[in-house]
Amino acid sequence: MIVPERINALRQLMKEGNIDVYVVPTADFHQSEYVGEHFKARQWLTGFTGSAGTAVVTQEQAGLWTDGRYFLAAEKQLVGSTVDLFKMGESGVPTIEQFIETSLPEGGSLGFDGRSVSMGEGQLYERVVSRKRGRIAYQQDLIDSIWKERPPLSEEPAFMLDIKYAGETVASKLQRIREKMLEVGTTKHIITSLDDCCWLLNIRGNDIEFFPLVLCYCIITLDQVDLFINQAKLTENVQASLKQAGVNLRNYNDVYEVVTELPATDTVLVDPDRVNYALLQSIPADVAVIEKMNPSVVFKAMKNSIEIENIKQAQIKDGIAHTKYMFWLKSQVGKERITEMSAAAKLEELRIAQGDFIRQSFAPITAFGEHGAIVHYSATSETNLELAEGNLFLSDTGAGFLEGSTDITRTIALGEIPAFMKEHFTLTLKSNIQLSQAKFLYGANGVNLDILARAPFWNHHLNYNHGTGHGVGYLLNIHEAPTGIRWQYRPSDSYPFEDGMVITNEPGVYIAGSHGVRLENELLVRNGVENEYGQFMYFEVITFVPFDLDGIVSEMLTADEKTWLNAYHQQVYDLIAPGLTQEEKEWLKEYTKEI
Repeated sequence: MIVPERINALRQLMKEGNIDVYVVPTADFHQSEYVGEHFKARQWLTGFTGSAGTAVVTQEQAGLWTDGRYFLAAEKQLVGSTVDLFKMGESGVPTIEQFIETSLPEGGSLGFDGRSVSMGEGQLYERVVSRKRGRIAYQQDLIDSIWKERPPLSEEPAFMLDIKYAGETVASKLQRIREKMLEVGTTKHIITSLDDCCWLLNIRGNDIEFFPLVLCYCIITLDQVDLFINQAKLTENVQASLKQAGVNLRNYNDVYEVVTELPATDTVLVDPDRVNYALLQSIPADVAVIEKMNPSVVFKAMKNSIEIENIKQAQIKDGIAHTKYMFWLKSQVGKERITEMSAAAKLEELRIAQGDFIRQSFAPITAFGEHGAIVHYSATSETNLELAEGNLFLSDTGAGFLEGSTDITRTIALGEIPAFMKEHFTLTLKSNIQLSQAKFLYGANGVNLDILARAPFWNHHLNYNHGTGHGVGYLLNIHEAPTGIRWQYRPSDSYPFEDGMVITNEPGVYIAGSHGVRLENELLVRNGVENEYGQFMYFEVITFVPFDLDGIVSEMLTADEKTWLNAYHQQVYDLIAPGLTQEEKEWLKEYTKEI
């Protein structure tokens, strides 16, 4: 079926089930950012391939809500689909809740698969529906009934992450979790988010696109842990390691039955943003529920000393691969046929050669010319441009090594580029440098610091329609809570910076129909001087790849910015040159020279 036929088939099922409005989110049963093939229901229904978005269907209208990263891509992909694009956050655009409330008739029915909707979202929908004196139908996966060739759930094997990479035992992590459970007076803690479960048990797998995670649920008590998982994924050695850590193995789908049987004496800790709505509804009414962020969210974001050393080694590996990539692009464009997709394949090949490579850490964004203005562009065989001199090439990619995950963006000038492109490149570099140099008191978060990155753009009446930075997980989610950098307050990533957190610094500028520039390094949050004013903190840059000197207007940089850039480039040379050929070393020496 094509998209309009799928929408009509869904509407027929809605009629049969007396459902007036149906919601299809971008989610699995664990609220993962990227999802396995089985869970790409919203993509299948609408044709929009971005990693974030929600579809809402009524008998009269179908809409897709997505954020600024995907506006241009969604506009193109939804042509002819009969699905209307709703640009989230834009003036005059209704929110999903407002649209549902307007569309739902008095006494009407709102439907969704409650396993794919978070507890917090479900409760929000409850409030909307109650104002219309309606009802919620959350136990029907209508998409499953019409998606005839739906891929099955993943059966990929899991593996244990060795202590030399994890840096902390399962027993130690459980002890810390249980201390937090006692602090808030709970007897059980239900975890459905995959990165929290995998961090806790030091397991990884291959069930989620790009992220090395395993489909599972955990229920922690004060003396045991139940892991709900397809046990066929676990080798005998993995099962033995988990059992030695006090983990009981249960079947994946049994979690709902177990939750319905919780005794009234229990007090359960759940994270409203990370427990699905169907599981919440399974908790008996006489069981006390405490809603707080999973303790592991902060624990895993604060990397331990072993993880930090590993991550730095991963960054050096990635720096070597990416520097070889830049050299290849600069020297071969115009001499051999290089496309957006072949460039991405070349970079992956260079990363694999570094050893202990697991997979790319997210879908590569390799965008030439006007495609660079599409923030989360993904090249396809239909859109795959050939690279040529005279424009910019934006490469936003990441790698997962056993030593950790990376996320880097470099924009590369291919041949001589126009002066206005160089100006945009330099503004972006100024932005990146100003945030990199930040010193701040403990308690500050990304909302406090975002102005440092935005100021060079805002001073020129420019802006970028995405956050400046996000947390990065250790072979977990590449976008890791609870900290981000953005100018608009958002509770989900406004937690104060803590020593050991890893966060990105990725400002950009995007000119539709022309080009885009984004420059991204990863930053390690560090404790600095402590004095009578409090604990000062700073960022340590841990990405080691040159910024393209061919894109820089040196006169636009202050003396302080030049000093920072020269010192950074010297560090890049010292760390990366040993991994290069002699020809590549000579090129790097030239592209890290002082300005």
